[in-house]
Amino acid sequence: MLEKIFKLKEHRTTVKTEVVAGIITFLTMSYILVVNPNILSATGMDRGALFTATAIAAIFGTLFMAFIPNLPIAQAPGMGLNSFFAFSVVLGLGYSWEMALTAVFIQGIIFVILTFFNVRELIVKSIPSTIKYAIPVGIGLFITLLGLQNAGLIVKDENTMVTLGQMSNPHVWVALLGLITTAVLYYKKIHGAFLIGIGSATIFAVILGLVDLPQGSLVALPPDISPVFMKFQWEHIFTFDMLIV
Repeated sequence: MLEKIFKLKEHRTTVKTEVVAGIITFLTMSYILVVNPNILSATGMDRGALFTATAIAAIFGTLFMAFIPNLPIAQAPGMGLNSFFAFSVVLGLGYSWEMALTAVFIQGIIFVILTFFNVRELIVKSIPSTIKYAIPVGIGLFITLLGLQNAGLIVKDENTMVTLGQMSNPHVWVALLGLITTAVLYYKKIHGAFLIGIGSATIFAVILGLVDLPQGSLVALPPDISPVFMKFQWEHIFTFDMLIV
């Protein structure tokens, strides 16, 4: 059945290979379950509900990629869009998160329509290659800046905007260990480099006493999604502010 659905032989792979790759992919990208709620909760959204929403979105997005286009690609909320949502639209421009959420929903509908009529493909082809390369680099640098700031590697500075953090901070050394380990393994083309880097940093953090184990049961039902589910502000849909967002 798996062969018939996913055409494993045609793609020169096996069930074992895909299972191992899937586990590594999940463990490597599971950071989004923490980072996405942390970013979006800065707008006032419920952190627990965001955790559940992030997991549900990743599950359905990944299953869609598996059974519709038959591609081994895991989906999760975009780290560029959530940052723009929280820091630019809500905290920067001062709009409510409900309005921003409405804008994201409308954007999704427009994106589907453009894809259905092949307009999206025409737009993608019309963008110069230099800009295509610059966009992910720009988003990556922004996310890197947030990561370095959260790790304490860089801190705010009145004169130079940012400066090197306190090297006496144990969190800094945990981050450096994870980064260096991942970079070396990736350069040597070792499979699972990101997973090993995350694992080594986690173990180091446990040794330094920086990890707090959850209180009570290790297994529990996910938080309620209702505080953020379908919380739209339709009264702003035809306003100039919505057009800007």
